[in-house]
Amino acid sequence: MRNIHSTKTPKKATNLSLNSELLAEAKRLNINLSATMEKALEKEVSQRLKAEWLEQNAKAIEACNELTEKHGLFSDSYRVF
Repeated sequence: MRNIHSTKTPKKATNLSLNSELLAEAKRLNINLSATMEKALEKEVSQRLKAEWLEQNAKAIEACNELTEKHGLFSDSYRVF
């Protein structure tokens, strides 16, 4: 997955509330909480941006698909498969 945000952007300290048992286990396993959270947040933001884009463009995508079904693709006559 490509980064959607610059890796050069400065970090900002924040507070999170986490399950205490899960946090203790993560610390025991030497899990880097900042890096893990950043990866998880990057994935979640990416998924939501994709969903948002699809919702915003649903009508245009539907219109394009209808046009293709009705008229075909310009390259249909050149297909060899």
